[in-house]
Amino acid sequence: MLKIYGIKNCNSMKKSFDLLNELALPFEFHDYKKQGIAAETVKVWLDHLGQDIVLNKKGTTWKKLSEQEQQDALSNQDNLIQALVTHTSMIKRPIIEKDGAYVVGFDENQIRNLK
Repeated sequence: MLKIYGIKNCNSMKKSFDLLNELALPFEFHDYKKQGIAAETVKVWLDHLGQDIVLNKKGTTWKKLSEQEQQDALSNQDNLIQALVTHTSMIKRPIIEKDGAYVVGFDENQIRNLK
């Protein structure tokens, strides 16, 4: 089954939900703002996708961190995982997973190809 990770009140998420529903693709939604996110899940994402794909440096949460906090988060994978688990808004949205393949961010073509 397709699983979509993110937060409910996000434009990229809303567009993704609408498209998945239009395509009649059943999905499970994991709201990491309400449910949190496991460090193990974040590690899998980082291992498969890399930090440049998973970490949202354009968001206000990242920008509100001090330069030292940003450097600490980027210094090693364990620190980055801890930062993303603590500040879930720094994870790009959505992350859609199906059978070990991922789509990160709203990409209509890639989502359509999940069918």
